Amino acid sequence: MKNKIIVLVIFLVLVVSALSGCLDFFTIDGSTTYETHPNSVRYTISYGYDINCSGSGKYSIFYKCDLPEVLRGQITDIIIHNENYYDELLATWNSVKSWNISSNLNKEYDLGITATIEAESFIISDLSGGNALSIREINNRYPDIISQFTQAQSNDTTIFIDPNDPDISNIAYQILFRAGTNNSFLVAKELFKWLKQYTTYNTHFDNDNVQIASYTLQCKTGDCDDLSFLYISLCRSLKIPARFIRGFLVEKNSAIPHAWAEVFVGSELGDDGWISVECAGIANSVESEIHQNFGIEDVEHLRVFKDDGSNESLNISLSGVYYRMYSENRIIDAYSYCDISNYSVIRNQQLVIDENSKRAYKQI
Repeated sequence: MKNKIIVLVIFLVLVVSALSGCLDFFTIDGSTTYETHPNSVRYTISYGYDINCSGSGKYSIFYKCDLPEVLRGQITDIIIHNENYYDELLATWNSVKSWNISSNLNKEYDLGITATIEAESFIISDLSGGNALSIREINNRYPDIISQFTQAQSNDTTIFIDPNDPDISNIAYQILFRAGTNNSFLVAKELFKWLKQYTTYNTHFDNDNVQIASYTLQCKTGDCDDLSFLYISLCRSLKIPARFIRGFLVEKNSAIPHAWAEVFVGSELGDDGWISVECAGIANSVESEIHQNFGIEDVEHLRVFKDDGSNESLNISLSGVYYRMYSENRIIDAYSYCDISNYSVIRNQQLVIDENSKRAYKQI
């Protein structure tokens, strides 16, 4: 009877896990398999601002729209909605279409981009830290990257990414001590574990302001920007280069603005040494978070802005459309939009982590 109860309990645990949307099953060889999901997709995305100018008087409109980017795949059929733009390269490597419109006409403007995206998930297969450099090796081999991506970042008034905050730094060094390794990948993974154990993802609908890292640490909750800034601050405290990425979280019928992080662990891994870290995941366990969100940039993530470590980069990434009105009788209404169409799945596969901490997409 006791054995039957144990078997029943194990069965119920596996059923609940499967219904949670993450775990399918453990196999007898010690591997873990997650539910089938898209890892190669195609879709069309349109994003930007609709702006309606009414009333009377002169006005000026300023907007910079970033071009989309994928780590694996291609972007085609790019259409710019308003031809009165000029090309800019901002924050080192971000290609944008810029508008600087001055007029006194009553007019509607559509400032934005449409593009066709073909994307595949980008995955770091080895979760054991193989081929990653030590923190010491990164500091010795890549002094420019250390200088660029281990500093505090702020806008004109506020430090958002703050590796020098004593509370953030103390936690980071405690985690490093407990990790017992100098491997940058493994230390970054331990920092990610701490983030998942001691913070929760939560949107703050009462305001649109991004939280500073120290405040997120204090309240232990935040949205994608907030959690990414805290995680980047923790990494930078230990001289592990880290940066933020901005873009969209894309599903079949919708896309929402999103932010995540990247950590530099060495040129043999990831995108020229950078690996993606999704800080705002809501998987049902820390282990699932590591498997699905550490070292993976799945097809739901579409990047449009890549941080270069400067204060200018932070300012640009936090800005949207900006306008000036030179008359009390002028009215301007601006609405952001992001639309998905022609969404199709090219390939569905399962994520499998074997007994040696090797990760791969497989058709099972």
